[in-house]
Amino acid sequence: MQSPGTVFPEWEVSRWFNTDHPLRLADLRGQVVLVEAFQMLCPGCVSHGLPLAKKVHQALGGQGVAVIGLHTVFEHHDAMQPHALAAFLHEYKIRFPVGVDAPMPNSTLPSTMARWELQGTPSLLLFDKSGQLRAHQFGNVDELQLGVFLGQLLEEAPNAVPDAVATPAGDGCDEQGCAVPPAG
Repeated sequence: MQSPGTVFPEWEVSRWFNTDHPLRLADLRGQVVLVEAFQMLCPGCVSHGLPLAKKVHQALGGQGVAVIGLHTVFEHHDAMQPHALAAFLHEYKIRFPVGVDAPMPNSTLPSTMARWELQGTPSLLLFDKSGQLRAHQFGNVDELQLGVFLGQLLEEAPNAVPDAVATPAGDGCDEQGCAVPPAG
């Protein structure tokens, strides 16, 4: 995994929802960016990750925090097509921009998930105003800790020294999330 505090490569998105133009991570500099990587059939995403991202969007979306969803599918590809995602976003009232992680040839992992070395879904990534990764967590995120950290990031100057947080991943799929199966 890339170290927190580094500038990440751009996401590779094949389609956007809830925005009238393609977004780039670089275009969001100057804001704190929360990326929620999810799959619509992931229990942890539906019960924990997406509701938390919605809360952040509702509470801080107009206060310097950009919330972006990244639908990054590494299993059940046939069931999670764009038309199904459009219905899912409507039913769950997800209003923040959501990009569909572009497929990679000859791989079940999508492009951004592989390049960012995500361990599964849900994964929450926080980028500071300078575009540096400051936190990456696979699985459930504590709301109170996230709120405190977001407040700290909002108060920082754009080129502050990173104070990173990263957590280990599990494996398999349960109510906490879905881990990418080991290669091999």
